[in-house]
Amino acid sequence: MAENSPKRWSQGVTEHSDALDLEKGVFTLRDPKEIAASLKHSAEASERRKSDPYRSAMSMLNFYINRAGKNLSVADRARLDKAKDELRKLFHRKAAKPAP
Repeated sequence: MAENSPKRWSQGVTEHSDALDLEKGVFTLRDPKEIAASLKHSAEASERRKSDPYRSAMSMLNFYINRAGKNLSVADRARLDKAKDELRKLFHRKAAKPAP
């Protein structure tokens, strides 16, 4: 690893990516509906995103879940998975198909 590379590159992606501008602390909100609403608002308001608002919001949520990995508690993982469902509802999308 290069000496000047940041230790928390994922934080840099979250803060400076072209995906969207996030509300501070959005992933620590307790209510999945609030998380989804904040992500939707951020995605629709952002002028830096490259894809449609739904994809940008869902991508950022998945990015956060994936980067947290094993450090994410079972309760937090469940809360964020519920936020995915709420995000689908807000954007009038169907639920994801279960894996085979």
